[in-house]
Amino acid sequence: MAALDFQTTRRIISEPGSIQRAGTLARELGINHALVVTDAGIHASGLTEELAESLAAEDIRVSLYTDVVADPPEAVVLEAVARARDVNIDGVIGFGGGSSMDVAKVIAVLTNSKQKIAEIYGIGNVRSPRLPLIQVPTTAGTGSEVTPIAIITTGETTKTGIVSPQLLPDIALLDAALTLALPPHVTAATGIDAMVHAIEAYTSKIKKNPYSDLLAMQALRLLSANITRAVTQGNDLTARENMLYGAMLAGQAFANAPVAAVHALAYPLGGHYHISHGLSNSLMLPHVIAFNLPAAEKLYEELCPALFPFESEKSSADVFLRKMNALIDATSLPKTLSAMKIPQNDLPMLARDAMLQQRLLVNNPRPVTENDALQLYQAAW
Repeated sequence: MAALDFQTTRRIISEPGSIQRAGTLARELGINHALVVTDAGIHASGLTEELAESLAAEDIRVSLYTDVVADPPEAVVLEAVARARDVNIDGVIGFGGGSSMDVAKVIAVLTNSKQKIAEIYGIGNVRSPRLPLIQVPTTAGTGSEVTPIAIITTGETTKTGIVSPQLLPDIALLDAALTLALPPHVTAATGIDAMVHAIEAYTSKIKKNPYSDLLAMQALRLLSANITRAVTQGNDLTARENMLYGAMLAGQAFANAPVAAVHALAYPLGGHYHISHGLSNSLMLPHVIAFNLPAAEKLYEELCPALFPFESEKSSADVFLRKMNALIDATSLPKTLSAMKIPQNDLPMLARDAMLQQRLLVNNPRPVTENDALQLYQAAW
């Protein structure tokens, strides 16, 4: 067995309505002035109101940062850190999807730090402790509430990761009631994103481990059994709760057995065309699975029963790929890059950009060259 150093969020609470406990939990962490980090759409929807009421009930002062955008650029992160310093907060609450939670992580580590953001990019470069941090996901996708990772858009199109144990929050608060209003296309894209996390964690080349395997398998069972119902019947609280829990388990899995080529090829799609991260992953997943079959056939075969556990068809890697394609079809997500209006002439540029993601590509069960990346984009086009 390979060496194991499994890390995850210290405390996880999963219960509909648990947002009402946020004030008590923040007080337990010693927070007196919290910065709530979210995006304008979530704030305008009124979802933050219960959070604010719970904090107010504990006499916790609240400041808001609501300018988070998808694929948050470094400028937005630095603006948020400046806001945190200006109002003198002593705790951070990320509230929203992966972008809001990622920005919250960076605020928590930089607000009282002398390090500059450029110094913390990469793996293990955060040198100072962080402020108390609570994460409240409002989508079932990224699993950011249990990962030591924040992804920031640097430059025009490039995404860069910050990976450090200090980014793991004190508390992950999962309240499925907050996800009931999520639109079907967002539910679908974030749900497939979570499934990609589980699949890539299970097939991760370097740090695959028994804990992550168990979490990835259970995540895939929960997500595959509930995603169609969550997409088509968004008010089904049980389906929403299972999706949120599954996304969290997948997050724990890939935080310790990192993702690989699907994500590496998805990042340029988000950077250049602002396609959502979940949809970018969905577009590339079937083609990367097919590419990986010579190296990971047995692993995909092992995952097969998690997709449709009550079917009698004999498990195989080919069946896994076919069933995964069918599940994506059932969510009605676009399936080709051409459907997303991506020019075919851009594919070589995308392949070059994907090769910059060596942090991820080293985890793929089969090596990926620039020509391989180009062929994968061509297959997806």
